[in-house]
Amino acid sequence: MLIPKRLFNAKKAESTLYTAVSLTLGGLSAQVLASDITVSPPNWWVDMKSPSVELMLYGNDVADDKVSVKSEHIKVEKVTALDSKNYLFVTLNTTNVQAGDVTIVLTDDDRSEREVVYSFKERELNASSREGFGPSDSIYLIAPDRFVNGDTSNDNIAGYADKVDRTNAGGRHGGDIKGIVDNLDYIKEMGFTQVWTMPLLENAMDKYSYHGYSTTDYYKIDPRFGTNEDYVALSKAANEKGIGIIMDMVLNHIGSNHQWMKDTPSLDWINNEGKFIGTTHKRETLHDPHLIESDQRAFSDGWFVPTMPDLNQRNPHLANYLIQNAIWWVEYANLSGIRVDTFSYPDKAFLSAWTTRLMKEYPNFNIVGEEWSVNPAITAYWQAGSHRHDDYVSALPSVMDFPLQQAVVKALGSDESWNSGFISIYETLATDFLYGDANNLVVFPDNHDMSRIYTELGQDLNKWNMAMTFFLTTRGIPQVFYGTEILMDNTGTSDHGVIRTDFPGGWAGGDADDEAMYKARDKTKNAFTGKGLSDQELWAQSRIKQLLSLRKAYPEFFEGSLKHFAPKEGVYTYFRLPETPSDSMLMVILNKKETILSLDNYSAMLSGFDQIKRLSDGKTWSVDDTLSLPAMSANVFIVQ
Repeated sequence: MLIPKRLFNAKKAESTLYTAVSLTLGGLSAQVLASDITVSPPNWWVDMKSPSVELMLYGNDVADDKVSVKSEHIKVEKVTALDSKNYLFVTLNTTNVQAGDVTIVLTDDDRSEREVVYSFKERELNASSREGFGPSDSIYLIAPDRFVNGDTSNDNIAGYADKVDRTNAGGRHGGDIKGIVDNLDYIKEMGFTQVWTMPLLENAMDKYSYHGYSTTDYYKIDPRFGTNEDYVALSKAANEKGIGIIMDMVLNHIGSNHQWMKDTPSLDWINNEGKFIGTTHKRETLHDPHLIESDQRAFSDGWFVPTMPDLNQRNPHLANYLIQNAIWWVEYANLSGIRVDTFSYPDKAFLSAWTTRLMKEYPNFNIVGEEWSVNPAITAYWQAGSHRHDDYVSALPSVMDFPLQQAVVKALGSDESWNSGFISIYETLATDFLYGDANNLVVFPDNHDMSRIYTELGQDLNKWNMAMTFFLTTRGIPQVFYGTEILMDNTGTSDHGVIRTDFPGGWAGGDADDEAMYKARDKTKNAFTGKGLSDQELWAQSRIKQLLSLRKAYPEFFEGSLKHFAPKEGVYTYFRLPETPSDSMLMVILNKKETILSLDNYSAMLSGFDQIKRLSDGKTWSVDDTLSLPAMSANVFIVQ
């Protein structure tokens, strides 16, 4: 006797569920446990560049099922079972698919059937030609758990072990998506045009889950941050204010509480047979001509920590899963970019396939990879169009410019001489010939994994100003970590939980449990309104807003080229020029010592122009004049 068909709608799939279904068979009542099936991706779209999509079906004993589709527009290309009896990979040819639902029928050996309803959707208008973030943009990096607690009802969720504890630097503090949405006006008024958040996907880890880098569900926003729908609402609200959303993606590893660690699709799904062996972090092994091959595997296949199992992207089904997941989020949430965590750690061939597929689908999109090396040759290797020592193919548009960040800190922390000081910046920029597109690099004074720039510069406001002026006017796309605009500081500790401290004003009232972590005066601060901020903090916030206003007023300067003069006697001067001849350009002078400076020194650039106007106070000089500049100053001029 056949068991009646069991229906499951994949649109509602987020986890494996079991539903009791009442049946009437030959006049007798019975109950059958119908095993629901999770499908990834949860849906797909019509008119994609690739003619197929591979579905991962997860359900009880699904691996031996026969698969068919009730549709004349879609065909089953391939069905693959791996080592687990509960996974089945089904490739559908979508060449002629139309928007709507299709029914996938799974037939077991006993001829019982399960039906999965799968949706194909229409794409948004011009989805494939979406514009990614670029050189005229500026990025605000947010740690969502530490920015604003906009919805206290989701602080603690049943079934999630890591509860809110603001006294714990490494604990959850309650920030969420609503907190970001509620303060988009602040972000816009500051002048930022893009928001990159640390990962928002589910991290159902027992502790230290707030940072988001231990994914336990690639298709689900962590409910302590909000819902998938909340994330889409954030993207829509941000777009309406002229702000794009950049998603932080983790391709290298998962969290140890991921379903894959309880029921692994295949024996080779996790590197080192699912057992912890730490990575060497020796990224140079990917480039070393004297390499011993085992050293390269020790880098790529090693884990970061025992709670972050390292994925084996050489498995083609896992590789396809990660590629499709990225495409799904771009379409679903209308993203303007992706930031890839620990970019060089996954399998090298996979990274080529991942970037190539994404950029084929979205030719004008932007993706930035984190390659934490201060060697420009290694950083440049990953960017599309760069000069490489081998025939490796990369379609990655952008890379985080760690070499320049280190050069700036070094320059401002050392005395001026022929081989120290500003020369470190000059020499780093002189290696831009290595990059496919140096103006598409993401530059930054600090980020979520390093000490705050104000801390690195010894809490020196003048040095901070020089650094921020440089990063917001040099070549590339600037990224500012939340709180850097108000001099947030981690002096005395390198604890990431303190570096990612709560943004002043993001928590209502002065809760008693703040005492162990925050000074009493900090509880009265509100960076959104300015209340309680010191004069220095207010000035710093205003300075960032002033510098970012340039990028909106003169985008052509930042989309164009950079020309710089070699540093001389503690003075470093550079220009930003539009791509096409113009009647204006930008001039920036950084100087460590009090100086009298003749503008004739820059006649090679100023010839044909009449005057320069300083951004900070509007004061003007003729291009034939002499400037008197105080020590440790950063001056920005519009040349007209």
